[in-house]
Amino acid sequence: MIDTKKVITIRLKKGLIACPPKQRATIRGLGLKRREQVRTLENTPSVRGMIKKVLHLVDVVSEVK
Repeated sequence: MIDTKKVITIRLKKGLIACPPKQRATIRGLGLKRREQVRTLENTPSVRGMIKKVLHLVDVVSEVK
């Protein structure tokens, strides 16, 4: 189970039609498949790096430290 202290919730705000394959793979790695989908993930450096690479495609809904 995910530790409730260190989670981050993200939402895919744009579609993946015109994205390069690397960005599409990053979105899939984050567990997002379709537009407006929300996902709660563990707040780790690797997840933060993936979000930073596709920040123009996702919204950070909430962040609990």
